[in-house]
Amino acid sequence: MSKYDLLKEINRHISIYHVEDSLFKQYGNLVDSYDFEELKPYMDQTIIPIDSNEYVASVTEMEQTKVKEEIQANFYGGMPIQIGYCNGPNSTLNGLEYHKSSEINVMMTDLVLLLGRVQDIESNQYDAKNVDAFFFPKGTAVELYATTLHFAPCKVDDQGFKAVVILPAGTNEPLEKAVEKKSEEDELLFMKNKWLLAHPDREVLINRGAYPGILGENVQILHINNEKF
Repeated sequence: MSKYDLLKEINRHISIYHVEDSLFKQYGNLVDSYDFEELKPYMDQTIIPIDSNEYVASVTEMEQTKVKEEIQANFYGGMPIQIGYCNGPNSTLNGLEYHKSSEINVMMTDLVLLLGRVQDIESNQYDAKNVDAFFFPKGTAVELYATTLHFAPCKVDDQGFKAVVILPAGTNEPLEKAVEKKSEEDELLFMKNKWLLAHPDREVLINRGAYPGILGENVQILHINNEKF
């Protein structure tokens, strides 16, 4: 039994689709025109924390690469970008964010993403039952559209997950000052180019000012015990 099939078997409470399923087309697109091998040596030396996720927005070593210049020139049309990573042991939804720009993820391990659509946010509320789960094999690179709700990946096995995160420069940096609210959406603005809805269970986010806008259960992906696989 493949790792993907086993993951589906132990997660009968939720459908887990493969990234190659046609359902993914509403959320993103495979990015297969670039060679991301240059990023691997740095990512290989990063650790996966035991107790919490680690997000680093910008890593100089990964930004001093040919692929960074190519992605910046071609994919982002000359707009400055940043290359960082997210590693961790996460297994739950916790929140959903979106940007006013596409994001590229390069999967350095197998992982699952819980995805939704901005269009399904109503009055700053999003029902977690609308989330779709997708399995991404190690080595997959994808674009997540600006209208795709996403957050930290979920691990597939005991190892945890690693992913490269590519975004326009400055994304996820602290806001320089509180914005004067002009619309309902402004309640969700959490950091630069980052609009966030938190699940009420995720008090650490709410205590930092995130809007508690996710209804329903805090979706969990059960992971594979490596000793049994």
